[in-house]
Amino acid sequence: MAKNIDKRSINFRYNVMTIFTYIIGIILIVQLFNLQIVHGAEYREQSNTRLTRESTIEAARGEILDRSGNILVSSSQKFDLELYKTKIDTNTLNRTILKIINVLEKYNISYTDSFPININTFEYKIADETLENWKKNNNIDNDFSAEQAFYKFKEKYKIENEDVNEIRKIISIRYKIATEGYSSTRALTIAKDIPREAVAELSENSDEFPGISISVQPVREYKEGTLASHILGYASKINDTEYKENKDKYDQNDIIGKTGIEYIFEKYLRGQKGIKQIDMAVDGTITAESIAKEAIAGSDVILTLDSNLQKIVEQELKSNIEKIKSGGFGKIYDAKGGSCVVMNVKTGEVLAMASYPDYNPQSFADGIGIAEWNSYRDNELHPLINRCIESPYEPGSIFKMVTAIAGLESGNVTLTERINDTGVYTKYKNFQPKCWYYTDYHVGHGPLNVIGAIQKSCNYFFYETADRMGIDVLSKYAKYFGLGVKTGIELPNEAMGTVASKEYAKSIGATWNPGDTINAAIGQGYNRFTSLQMAKYVSMIANGGNSIDVSIIKSIQRSDGTQVSKEEIDSFVNERLGITSDDSNDDITINSQYLNAVKEGMNSVTSGEAGTAYARFKNFDIEVGGKTGSAEAGKDKNGRDIVNAWFAAFAPYDNPEIAVVVMVENGGHGNYTAEAVRNIMAEYFGMNTQNVNEDMGAISYTESMR
Repeated sequence: MAKNIDKRSINFRYNVMTIFTYIIGIILIVQLFNLQIVHGAEYREQSNTRLTRESTIEAARGEILDRSGNILVSSSQKFDLELYKTKIDTNTLNRTILKIINVLEKYNISYTDSFPININTFEYKIADETLENWKKNNNIDNDFSAEQAFYKFKEKYKIENEDVNEIRKIISIRYKIATEGYSSTRALTIAKDIPREAVAELSENSDEFPGISISVQPVREYKEGTLASHILGYASKINDTEYKENKDKYDQNDIIGKTGIEYIFEKYLRGQKGIKQIDMAVDGTITAESIAKEAIAGSDVILTLDSNLQKIVEQELKSNIEKIKSGGFGKIYDAKGGSCVVMNVKTGEVLAMASYPDYNPQSFADGIGIAEWNSYRDNELHPLINRCIESPYEPGSIFKMVTAIAGLESGNVTLTERINDTGVYTKYKNFQPKCWYYTDYHVGHGPLNVIGAIQKSCNYFFYETADRMGIDVLSKYAKYFGLGVKTGIELPNEAMGTVASKEYAKSIGATWNPGDTINAAIGQGYNRFTSLQMAKYVSMIANGGNSIDVSIIKSIQRSDGTQVSKEEIDSFVNERLGITSDDSNDDITINSQYLNAVKEGMNSVTSGEAGTAYARFKNFDIEVGGKTGSAEAGKDKNGRDIVNAWFAAFAPYDNPEIAVVVMVENGGHGNYTAEAVRNIMAEYFGMNTQNVNEDMGAISYTESMR
């Protein structure tokens, strides 16, 4: 009985499935009949009159701002006129081209015209072998004149116009189409950066211009001209090499960061492109548009810079160099470039950083001309180099604080000991260097402790101190203060510099001698450091010997308002720059008594009448700790000494906030650059510029020149 029931159940299900399949088949046949017979003509007409293509929506590049939110770099929009291939006849295409050019000329818009025939007086714009090849490639008889060739193209492109100027306009675009090509999905760019008035006229009358499209391109704008150019860098069109390396992420017309912040933070600044779907009739008329994928703007990068302070720093650096060159301090020096760094001594944040001469990043963003590029390339002062981080120099006497601290920490000199400067250091028979004071006055400074030695910049004191402790101790403490070590600032091409050491001498095939140690003690010899390294070093003296992480990035904010974590930024920058941690200085601590003695010596440089920068700061309202440096850097082409001028300082003395370092190539004397530091500090602390007596003839002591 059960078997009969199961058999009937199976038969029933089978019959139901058969009936269901039959019904589905009838529905499909009816629908197919409806599509092919009832509405077939209608649908065929629609398919023949509609094209769909995708267009890229460019993402706005992120902005670069200063610490207060002032925009330094942004992106605006420019409009390019493009032409797509459509199913229109030749006469319509020619008429459309002429209408387009008439609109362009109405608004004085230039367009690409590579057709090599002039019509004012018919002549070829190319000659010789180039012309012969051109004729061959374009099926023009070799003996054809320019006029004959011109009308050959008129015939080729089936141009019915008789006006020569109109014919020439049409040929220019038809020739561009023939040489560059276009399709229904790949546009030909007719004109770039067209004004909004022209965009409006073309868009409002799009039915008269079949195939045209207005593409929106982001344009990088450097709002403050040359301000902070070496920090910001620039972004411009991707070159062939960059494109080949980044085909998976970039198109051939994209812009990409080339230098500075634009380069390092390209990943965050560039954003993500969107996609727009465009429906067009075959005659090129746009029938509908929709967004298939929204573009996502790039992240904003906020710097630690104070743009107002940056302006003053750049002005003061330039003015200081010009004053030195003009003899404004009493003697003329052929001052060249220079650099300045202002740093928060507690956090390591760079508040301002200037390199002179500078350049205009907008020129590169817009596509720099040959003449302007040559002016940068051939300039002996190398304006594209960031001297603050890329150019190490001998520090001269501003290095003496390292020698003092190393001597005190190693026990080779004490706070109370006085070393007698007799003028000439005679310990070694074959190397007997003189103190600068002996060179000028033929006597030594006499007995000096560490504070007095810093105040008067006594070479002899530091010769003896270094000779006692040896170069290994000195180089160890120099590295502790960040000298000869990359700071890790978030910028490309930072130089490491060199600390004078036996290892370095060996690396260049030199033998280390006692005289090398003596030279190193006063910041000469193999010592080479950047202005940024010197700013970190002075900051560490000011803050009690605490190491700091130098940074120019305050934060990164995504377009959705969220912030990138500091851990992510640090990890990204370390990988981008190839930075590895260095724990070699973990065993060093600095005695506060020793630091205070060094700081007291620096304070006496600016506040004591015998101080080498007293003339610049004697009427200044804020106490400053500073040090002058005049570093010998070889000879110029005329055999004259090149002396780089340094001044390094921190303020306020009792509760330091900032360190300022200024260096001028062949600036003569560190005392000269002290004036720029003073004026920068006056701006930072909201003071009026001090009326310091700048009559160099009134200064009767040579220390002011060291």
